[in-house]
Formats: sequence, C-alpha cells, structure tokens
Amino acid sequence: MLFKNRKIRMKSLSIKELLSSNLSLQEVTVNGWVKTFRSNRFVALNDGSTLHNIQCVVDFENFDEALLKKISTGAALKISGTLVESQGKGQTVEIQVKELIVLGTSDPDTYPIQPKKHSLEFLREKAHLRVRTNTFAAVMRVRSALSFAIHRYFQNNGFYNVHTPIITGSDAEGAGEMFRVSTLDQKNPPLTEDGKIDFKQDFFGKETNLTVSGQLEAETYAMALGKVYTFGPTFRAENSNTSRHLAEFWMIEPEVAFNDLDANMDLAEDFIKDVITYVLENCNDDLQFLEQRLLDEEKTKPQAERSEMSLIEKLKFVAENNFKRVTYTEAIDILKSSTPNKKKKFQYIIEEWGADLQSEHERFLVEKHFKCPVILFDYPAKIKAFYMRLNDDGKTVRAMDILFPGIGEIVGGSQREERLDVLKEKIETLGIDEEELWWYLDLRKFGTAVHSGFGLGFERLVLFTTGMGNIRDVIPFPRTPQNAEF
Repeated sequence: MLFKNRKIRMKSLSIKELLSSNLSLQEVTVNGWVKTFRSNRFVALNDGSTLHNIQCVVDFENFDEALLKKISTGAALKISGTLVESQGKGQTVEIQVKELIVLGTSDPDTYPIQPKKHSLEFLREKAHLRVRTNTFAAVMRVRSALSFAIHRYFQNNGFYNVHTPIITGSDAEGAGEMFRVSTLDQKNPPLTEDGKIDFKQDFFGKETNLTVSGQLEAETYAMALGKVYTFGPTFRAENSNTSRHLAEFWMIEPEVAFNDLDANMDLAEDFIKDVITYVLENCNDDLQFLEQRLLDEEKTKPQAERSEMSLIEKLKFVAENNFKRVTYTEAIDILKSSTPNKKKKFQYIIEEWGADLQSEHERFLVEKHFKCPVILFDYPAKIKAFYMRLNDDGKTVRAMDILFPGIGEIVGGSQREERLDVLKEKIETLGIDEEELWWYLDLRKFGTAVHSGFGLGFERLVLFTTGMGNIRDVIPFPRTPQNAEF
C-alpha cells in the first residue's frame, strides 16, 4: 500500500519533548529539518529545540519512491508514526514512520549546509543558514538562555527594566565614534551662514546619532525608581576589524541609586555568577557539545596556547570563586615588573602609571598572574569617562573593570559623579557642551545622591560562555566594517 502525501491532524511535539517523554508505543507527530537521510530508510530529524536529532525509520517499500526522492539534507518534513524503543546505538527512542509530508524541498546540489565540517569563515558568508549547524544552534540556544537569565536576575532583585532611546543627541562615552541619524539630503544638505550643515532643519532639529550607551538616561530613572537596568542594542562606528569588536552589539546596563563603588562591584560579581550558574544548570547538552568542539579545536594548537581548563570547568570556576579585586596602581606595578613586559613581549610596553591597559595586559593579569577573574578599580581620571566620580587624590576615579580569561574586559562600570560643581568642571575641561547635557546636570541639582552602575557587553558574555573565538559567531547577523549583508 502506498502512503499518500496527506494531511496529518495529530498535535505535533518538539523533539526535545519527545526525547524526554515517556510516550513509548504512542502515536506522535513531529516537524523538523532533515540532517541526514541514510540507506533510503533512516531520517535524522532536527527542529532546533535540542542539539539531538530524532531518528525516523521509513519502510521504503510502503512509500512512494517519488516522495522519498524529495527527502534530502535541509528539507522540511512533517512525520507521524509510533514512538518506539530504538534498536540502534545513539538514541533511546525512534519513530516508526506511518505518514510523511515533505513541507519544503532542499536541492542537494545547491544547499550549502551539508553534513560535514564547515569553516566558521564560510558559515559567516551564509549567516542566514548557519544556525542550522549544530555549533550555531547550540550557541544561539545558550545566547537565548543567557538573555532570559539576565532579565530573571534583575527582576528577582527588585530592578525595573527601562527602555532607553536608541536615537540620542548625546555621546555618553565622549568618544565620538557614533553613527549619524539624519533625513537631510546627502548630496545637497542645508548649510548655515558659516558653511556648516544646518541640523536645525533635520528631522529632530539637532544632530542625532545611534546610541553607544543607555547609561545617562538610565541614571535619570535610577534617581527616581532606585534600581533599573537596560538591555538593548548599542552602536559604535569604530573601524575595528577584530575578533572582539562589532559595530552593533547588545549592552546590559544596571544603574542603582545609593550604591557606592564597593556595592557596584558586589552587584556585578553576583550578577555574573548567577547568570552563568543558570546556563550551567539549563544548557548542559549544548555546553558539552561546545566543550568538545573547543577540545577538538585546541588539539591543533601548540601546548602553550591551549586552555588549562575545559569550557565547563572555566564556567564553574567563575561561578564558584571570588573575583580578585586589585587597584589600577597595583596592576601597573605587577605589569611593569612582569617577564613579558621586561622582555618586550607585550605589543604595548607598560612604562609608567597612567597607561591605558590593552587586552594583552588584562589577559596577563587574569590568565597568568592571578589565574582568576579580576576586578580592577580606581583608574586614572585621564583615561576614563567624564561621569565617573573623582577620588580625593584628584588623580583617580571610582571606576571598575571586570576582566575574564580569554576575553579581557567584560564589564566596565563606576560610581557616578554626583557633585554638580565637580561634574561641571570635568565637562568644561573636556570641551563638552554643557547645554547638551542640561538634563543630566539637573540630577545633581534636585536630590543628588551617590549612585553607581556598569555596562556588560552581552556578546562578550556569550563569547565566554560558549567558548567561541570570534564575536561575529555569537550574534545572529554580525555588523562589522564593510559588512551588513543580511
């Protein structure tokens, strides 16, 4: 008897549900994409709900040959049959197929994601399809779990979620590397009398950009709601074509009224440990897969470049150990007297106090010297942003950075400058237009108080948690210089 391509009415279950169920010998329906089709008999089906495939066994004598020819890697199927205990290795249950619908075919000659190992560079060119590979599916499930864990942590700890604007008229970082937002005619913009672009005629009546941070706006809400956080996209027009930089990325930024720097460091450490613990408890299959991938990758590296800990060991190490707190001044002394500095192995040699630490210095402190996550604090005022609270020495600010193995800086934060006179002086020194930040200064006029916050680059957290080596591989569609393809 031939089974027709007819409609299946049974409620479908996810593969994750099926594999964890006790529905053996029951009729089930499942949808998914073909990973492999072997011997005209065994379909490995995956629907994205889990790393694992479910094997669907087709009795090819009972199915139309023309229908079976449509089953190829990447095709979308709807399958109905009996869930039975598997006789083969590698799975506990399988589906004996009774009915099969090909929802969408996939030409095997042109489908680029074949069941073989593809390079990450190749997959970046196929960003719309790369999530069908085990690696990217695992990364994106972990990313989703981390996102949930972040909201969960803040909601459980009395924070309010604030959606700060993406279009802004201020530069929170003072770096100037911002994407302009404008509706003016690019070829023939209106000009002022002195020949400059007249932004008063633009959509917002002033020069506006995509935000680099929601911090300043979040501060205003912290000074009314007490504890707030933002979690949204931020943009930096920095021409950095590296494995650690993106032009569009996501930032988590809590701001807390009445918190000093010590409380801020406590919050950041507790937060990171909590979200990593959540992933360890809820993403075991994906983390084990990513760990094995990393181990296989490291086999090709010289022994000196291999990690001392596996991925899951590294995550547990962060979740279970106290972070080392060190002043910037102590860190500089350590770096100055370090072997790679003396032997000029660092790309950027540390010669004096006041140097801006690079990733190589941060990683040395974490990976070689302290061998644990490090919180550096009390940085020179000259290398930090205007809004950070000036210490009594007049030279350093109440800033802190959290440094992680393999990543370097993952968190940057500070106690904010709450004194109006000091803040105005800093703004003037840096040549920032006071009028631009009138609303920010108002916070220091009306009920000012000690307050603190930090920013965590979400992709850097995902990078660390998944063990991936390039930040472009932990965001669905990376935006980098000369690349906005998808």
